[in-house]
Amino acid sequence: MEEFRGVRTDLALEVHEKNREDQKRAGQDMAGPYGEGVEVTEDGNEDIHVTRVKITSPEGERSIGKPMGNYITLDIPRLKENDRDLYENTCRAVAYELQRIIDIGERDTVLVVGLGNWNITPDALGPKVSSYLMVTRHLHEYLPEQVDDGVRPVCAIAPGVLGLTGIETSDIVKGVVERVKPSLVIAIDALASRKMNRLNTTIQIADTGISPGSGVGNKRAELSEKTMGVPVIAIGVPTVVDAATMANDTIELVINSLMAQPGAGNDFYRMLKNLDEKDKYTLIKEVLEPYGGNLVVTPKEMDEVIERVSKVVANGINLALHKNIGFDDIDRYLQ
Repeated sequence: MEEFRGVRTDLALEVHEKNREDQKRAGQDMAGPYGEGVEVTEDGNEDIHVTRVKITSPEGERSIGKPMGNYITLDIPRLKENDRDLYENTCRAVAYELQRIIDIGERDTVLVVGLGNWNITPDALGPKVSSYLMVTRHLHEYLPEQVDDGVRPVCAIAPGVLGLTGIETSDIVKGVVERVKPSLVIAIDALASRKMNRLNTTIQIADTGISPGSGVGNKRAELSEKTMGVPVIAIGVPTVVDAATMANDTIELVINSLMAQPGAGNDFYRMLKNLDEKDKYTLIKEVLEPYGGNLVVTPKEMDEVIERVSKVVANGINLALHKNIGFDDIDRYLQ
């Protein structure tokens, strides 16, 4: 989980939103540019809203706190619902966004890495996604006559975490990359958000790699083109929110509600309202420290939701990597 200017989040979009909130609070022109080196476009509808943040310069890196590249966020408010049409449309939307940033040959091998600890539900996204993938590299090697046209060689691993294996995840992945020699690595991991309404309803795709363990505050060595030697696309879903961040945002909502009431003029409310965001966050974190330290919060229905979200991400990858296949074809390969 990354902390940037008091924002505890792994989503580039949320850092951008926080920057805009700060601009507004400071009375700066909100109609102006998004900031030097940051380009933002939006697409989609109320069911699937897509925001594409592109960081194009070192100034943009400093503004967002992330490397130059593309950060695509799909917000699907009803993703947790059991809606078949929405499920399939979301899979196709993920596939479309992936295809826009994948730049390899049709026969090139792709390695998918399911990061995380399968024993902890909020951190099990990566391993669960791996279990629903169409892995076909072995079929190309041993049964090529049974492989349909357009089916790409895909392999997958779920390397676990340092506490389970005693080996850094990046070392495991690096060893597999050197042996298998894929043209692309796609890494899946749980993320952290600063907003409860984004948990399990948001998917971020980035072409800049990832640091395993971000979502549970246990950042490890990064997986990126610099460390792996091949392009790395990261896909993440927020499954946890920092407790101090949630408390901070809740207090902000309460203060805004109280200040909006007729005759509101309490000096204490004004003092809290004007308190620096980072100072307020630090204060809340210090108050919570004796009661559990660096807490993260996750919804109680996580077991059921993580299953559905994992299938969405997996089938988005399946549709993106294999041409001319549909959901029935995916089911056949997984049998």
